[in-house]
Amino acid sequence: MAKKTIRDVEWAGKRALVRVDFNVPQDDTGAITDDTRIRAALPTIRYLLENGASVVLMSHLGRPKGKVNAKYSMRPVVERLFELLPEASEVKKTEVITGESAEAAAAALRPGQVLMLENTRFDPREEKNDPEMSAELAKLGDVFVNDAFGAAHRANASTEGVAHLLPGVAGLLLEKELAFIGGALEDPARPFVTIIGGAKISDKINVIDNLLGKVNALLIGGGMANTFLLAQGKTMGDSLIEPDSVDVARALITKAETSGARLILPVDAVIADAFSASANTQVVSVDAVPAGWRVLDIGPETAKIYADEVKASKTVIWNGPMGVFEMQPFASGTFAVAQAMADASAIGAITIIGGGDSVAAIEQAGLADKMSHVSTGGGASLELLEGKVLPGVAALADR
Repeated sequence: MAKKTIRDVEWAGKRALVRVDFNVPQDDTGAITDDTRIRAALPTIRYLLENGASVVLMSHLGRPKGKVNAKYSMRPVVERLFELLPEASEVKKTEVITGESAEAAAAALRPGQVLMLENTRFDPREEKNDPEMSAELAKLGDVFVNDAFGAAHRANASTEGVAHLLPGVAGLLLEKELAFIGGALEDPARPFVTIIGGAKISDKINVIDNLLGKVNALLIGGGMANTFLLAQGKTMGDSLIEPDSVDVARALITKAETSGARLILPVDAVIADAFSASANTQVVSVDAVPAGWRVLDIGPETAKIYADEVKASKTVIWNGPMGVFEMQPFASGTFAVAQAMADASAIGAITIIGGGDSVAAIEQAGLADKMSHVSTGGGASLELLEGKVLPGVAALADR
């Protein structure tokens, strides 16, 4: 963590302009269904308030495509934040993002008060990283704090542009995300194992390529495993495969052999005669997938092999489910990996869940609190695993 953090700033009397990731799921009525991302930002907000700052918060919510849309207003977020942050003397909201009224509302803040700006993506300049919008945002604070790991891979006005105009430091959540994921990649306790799943190998080619030079073992599951198995000459029936990625899979298998990393593929699978929770199912060897059937989960033998690998490791990163876990008949492999991660944590391993569907799976299994770290950013964690520099981090002040 080579960047300055909020601990490096004397906050008394200062106004913190804080980029948070309050892009939370909502139901049809606009009610928040999961406030994990709001709770994740509370330590940073509390630290700032306790150290004498006033706080201006900014975030995007949903995809309003540069237009004001009441469906994506930050109002429900402000109401939930007020419930979660009783120590704030007041939590206010503006109906705007920048401009005179936003500047007046920010200037009126006293230490201990919080102001939430309206959805940054209501302004079409946000995602274009427009310098004028960055300059307007910079008028709202004395120091910029980036605590939005989930948006740190986006070079937007509120994540990257403003950091060139104000002193920029990392919040506690961003610091924690970088310490866990970055630390695991740079100096892991070994054996170091990663589990990569999900539907498509094309989504994670660069992740796998980067990890093969770092890990002791890489376990592959989900739909992407089918393309690897096809590359080994196996017939996969009606399974999801990516014909255009077969050569890539073959090259990655070869790279694993030369790099010394063990690339471990499924040996058996749960197959179905339709993509449906009510389909007929059976467990077969990956050498015996019949025509008309499709692989929808790793099989029990593979789940045991993967669990044993995880429990023998000292550092584990998991990104992507092992099967179509949303359907109960195809959830066993994913939940077996989740339990193995919890068991590994219990005996001292560092266990990291890398965002997206893996987080949903670990929460569905009721094991999120057993992990060392559950990432709040799917896309950002993937880009870190690829070895990329995140624009929202690079723009912050160095230590």
